[in-house]
Formats: sequence, structure tokens, C-alpha cells
Amino acid sequence: GTAAAVSVSGLIGFVGIIVPHTVRLASSASYRVLMPVSMIGGAAFLVLADLLARTVEAPGEVPIGVVTAMIGAPFFLFVLRSRRSRQGVL
Repeated sequence: GTAAAVSVSGLIGFVGIIVPHTVRLASSASYRVLMPVSMIGGAAFLVLADLLARTVEAPGEVPIGVVTAMIGAPFFLFVLRSRRSRQGVL
């Protein structure tokens, strides 16, 4: 499911995993709140990642996928680890 979607869309599609989890941790689990806040949060995240990618190496550019992976991978590991600890598996 999710791995296939990320493999087709690339690392920028990984935002579709990161942002809803972050929003769910920060706000209620109600989909009336989760959907619009996830859309706005995803757009804001990509704008900030693009800004960072363009300004880190001023004359050149860092690929935006690198920036989203640097932010997303630690968060994904955090979510994975927290779910395992809730299930009693470390």
C-alpha cells in the first residue's frame, strides 16, 4: 500500500505520510479537522522544504527530495518506534 505509493511518487510523496501523522499527534483525530489541516500543513511543509533546498546551497540547489527525506526519515522512525512500544514490542 503505502510503500508502493511512495515508490511511484518519490520522496515528495512521503509528505503524504509525514504530515497527517504530525497533525494527528498535534490535534484531534476527527477527520473534519484532520483533512483540511493536513492539506494546509502539507502545502506549508513543501514550501518550507523548497525554500530550504534553494537557500542551503545559494548558487545551486539541493534536490527537494533530499530535504524531505532528511526531515521525514527521523519522524517516520519515531512513529514506527512509538507504535511498537504501545504494542509492547521494542
